[in-house]
Formats: sequence, structure tokens, C-alpha cells
Amino acid sequence: MEPEVRVRTLRRRRTVPEVPQSPPPPNVRNWAIYTAVGGVVVALMLDGYLGHRPQHMALPSLSQATEVRSSVSEAGDSLQVVVSWDLTLAAPAGAPDSIRVSVVQQQPPDSLVSIQRAGQLADTLYLALPAAGQTIQAVSCVTAEHQGQLPDESCTPWQYVRPSAAAPAVAVRRIVVQPSGLQVDPDVGGRCAYWQQTHPDQSVWVAVNQTAVPACTGPNEKPTVAQFCAFAVLPDGRRVKTTNSSNNDYCDELFEEWARERIS
Repeated sequence: MEPEVRVRTLRRRRTVPEVPQSPPPPNVRNWAIYTAVGGVVVALMLDGYLGHRPQHMALPSLSQATEVRSSVSEAGDSLQVVVSWDLTLAAPAGAPDSIRVSVVQQQPPDSLVSIQRAGQLADTLYLALPAAGQTIQAVSCVTAEHQGQLPDESCTPWQYVRPSAAAPAVAVRRIVVQPSGLQVDPDVGGRCAYWQQTHPDQSVWVAVNQTAVPACTGPNEKPTVAQFCAFAVLPDGRRVKTTNSSNNDYCDELFEEWARERIS
């Protein structure tokens, strides 16, 4: 076979190595700006550190009870009152020797007292369950006791309502109110009543019987109002809603749950 191309000689190109370029001369103007900005930052840091550094406040000598809250619910034939609290900061030597918890019931008069260790932040006490149609008004108090010091008591009021309903004119076997009882906070200063007067077309509820607008929320973070629904059991065993509990979404839900329960 005859080659089509014959290469007689091979020549290589000679490359000239690049000479590294020398760095440009420093820009005096830029360096002056950087130096000035850095000096300002350092001056501000030193000024804030030396002139405006927050001073450490001395802690109180004694720790006291604060943020007292009560959560009330039915437990069998009793009323369960869970009292919780917090303690203010203090020097290590200012920790309380013990915690005194008391629940003072105003109507009818009654009181309970419990002594707990200093590190505990909650306690549970039990009162007699009120009869249907009655309301218990009480105050939960917590005292951080220090030896040789007068006690400084922190208290929060609360209420518990057990409603009742009168039988209508028609013959019924039984009237049932749902829920059977609720904790209702006092309307301190009439804030909720004023809100309802100024907002007649709005509902106080965010979640019925759980969360209300701020004006209708009391010191225990409970609503200052309550929603109850009345149902009836007819002589033939049928379950019906009363007139006041009709056309109400909340009562409709409770009625469906109650209708599935067995009649005792």
C-alpha cells in the first residue's frame, strides 16, 4: 500500500514562558478607607464595652412565690385543685425552707393547707364537689417560708360552676346539662363584660370553653365565661336537645357524643 502522505520532518513550536507580572502598587486611598473604618469599629467596640456595659444587678436576698395558677376539675366525688407556682430568683442562701400551699373556699367556707419542700412547684388538693346549681369561689395561695422572716403570700382567685336546668312544661324523664361543671375565672375589673358590651356582634370564644379573647381570660388563663348545653330524656327513652341548645354547633357536638352514651 502506498502512503498518501509522507512526513519527512517534525517541527515543534517553541513556546516562550510567560513572565509573571509583578503585583500592582498598593492603592493608598483604599488602604486609608479600610484603616479608617477599622478604627471606627474598634472605637465603637471599646466604647460599648467600657461605657455601656450592663452592670450586674444584685439578686434579692430571699426567693418568693409568684405566678400562682389553679387548674380545677372533677375527680369522682371530689373537686381536684392543682396549684402551680414559680419562684423568683435569689442568692443561693435565699432559697425557701419550705412552701406553704393553701386553698381558701369562700362559699361555703372551707380551707386546706399543705406544706411542700422548697424545690416543688406544684401541689394537688381536694375539696368537696359542689351540688348542681352551685358555684364555688375560692383563692389559692402560695407562700415561700423563710426561717425568721415574715411570709409574703401570693394568691390567685378562681371559681367552679356546676349548672342546673329546670324541667320544661312538657313531660320529660330527666334533664342533662353538658358539661357537668367548669372552672371559670373571675372577671377582674369587669373587662369581659365591657368587651361584650362594645362587641355585641362578636363571640368571645376562640375555642369554646377552652380559649377566649384576652379581655375574657382570667388570672388562671381560663375563660371568664362558660357555655353549657341542656338536653332531655323523654319518657319513651328518646334523647332531644332543648330549645336553648338548638342551632348551636358546640351543643350539636356534645349532643352527638351524649346520644351515643348508655342511659344510666
